[in-house]
Amino acid sequence: MPSLTKKAETFTALVLEVFQLNGLLLQAGDRLSAPAGLTSARWQVLGVIDHGPVTVAAVARTMGLARQSVQQTTDALASDGFVEYVDNPNHQRAKCVSLTAAGRRALRKVEQAHAAWAERMGASLGPGVLAAAVEGVREARLRLEKDLNPEEGSHEE
Repeated sequence: MPSLTKKAETFTALVLEVFQLNGLLLQAGDRLSAPAGLTSARWQVLGVIDHGPVTVAAVARTMGLARQSVQQTTDALASDGFVEYVDNPNHQRAKCVSLTAAGRRALRKVEQAHAAWAERMGASLGPGVLAAAVEGVREARLRLEKDLNPEEGSHEE
């Protein structure tokens, strides 16, 4: 392996921490969402759909995932009665996905559990550390987006 500069080593350390954090967040999400009959992946999809009926492709773009994996998750949610496919006024074949009453109830249950968990976790970290972490990760994400899609530029929120 070639030797890395201090900046490259630090960036690599950030990447490794984010990978580990992602794995732990998925575990925590699975624990929070299990009582509602969901997983982290299903919770994430419901969270996107909660804003109104959208296509699977739009959900995938929002989440930064492959359409096929979101399609599988959405099909499972539909078979369990959490979402339904509805007509898309903008496209004849690409249906939209909409929450059912059961999906909305499950999502609200997870949101309540998440709020308590986020309060506890947020209180365990100093506000300055937390704010700096958010800013640092956001800046890294924006730079990575620009690096991966130089013709599009960054997509700041």
